[in-house]
Amino acid sequence: MIIMPYIAPEVITEAKRMDLLTYLSEYEPEELVKFSSNTYTTKTHDSLKISNGKWMWWSRGFGGKSALDYLIKVRGMSFPKAVEAIMGNGSISYNRPEKVSSYEKQPLLLPEKSPSSDVVVEYLFSRGIDYEIINYCLDNDLIMESLPYHNVVFIGYDEERKPKYAAYRATNQSRLMGDCTGSKKQYSFRLTAENTGEVHLFECAIDLLSYATLLKLDGREWREHNLVSLAGVYAPRTKIEESKVPVSVRKILQKGKSIKRIILHLDNDIAGRKATKALQTILQDEYEVVDDPPMYGKDVNDFLCKRLGIKNKTERSFER
Repeated sequence: MIIMPYIAPEVITEAKRMDLLTYLSEYEPEELVKFSSNTYTTKTHDSLKISNGKWMWWSRGFGGKSALDYLIKVRGMSFPKAVEAIMGNGSISYNRPEKVSSYEKQPLLLPEKSPSSDVVVEYLFSRGIDYEIINYCLDNDLIMESLPYHNVVFIGYDEERKPKYAAYRATNQSRLMGDCTGSKKQYSFRLTAENTGEVHLFECAIDLLSYATLLKLDGREWREHNLVSLAGVYAPRTKIEESKVPVSVRKILQKGKSIKRIILHLDNDIAGRKATKALQTILQDEYEVVDDPPMYGKDVNDFLCKRLGIKNKTERSFER
């Protein structure tokens, strides 16, 4: 019996976003050849030109936009193999059970772990995250560096300390990010503390770690605060009052019966402000809900970088 590989829809969406120039620049730089000021070709196929976000193989008469198109049409890869080449190990499953009866039973597919965390440490530091906080997360397996592309992976655990959620984020300039296949958002990335009476909510792990860093900069103990990522932008319903509590929030509130106060640190954009209004509306009857967005920039990490004098988030980055 042939087991067909399983690829989560969100993984496919992320794979389609990567253009060919970015893919070759980051993962196969030896294959990339500059042809003119804004046009590139490849070492293997000199009639294949890359320009303005598209590519064209002139000798064969066809082209495309994405790296995925290129890997399938030019390299002859199967769709699953092409996705895996872009997204890395762990993005698809070749050993999926014959039947996954429900979302809850789908196993989490973690990527292969790198023996070194140097790339992830440098990346997070370039975003302003404190070394002590980075090392704490590494020591407690809350973050890891994946192979083969050295992405940073943020991991969430269930009550038995089993990994149930993982979000990956590229450490280069590609802005590739998403959830690993089988992730359960109710176990999203978090730094928790017992009996604090409150919980701080963030859109993503980077913002959460940025806030922990800000606490330390202010001389406060960051490990005494309950910090939880929403695992992405929360999208309320058109009628806000009909919106549902995100599963990541519902889980922490069910577990933390002492929580009476919810502090929202969502983004300063339309989506973030809309999500804040919705959460205030649906939670205000049972909790004190406080809106505490960053004082500067789009998100908490922007504010942290401003405070640390990091004008460009890539200025302290490195090449690999």
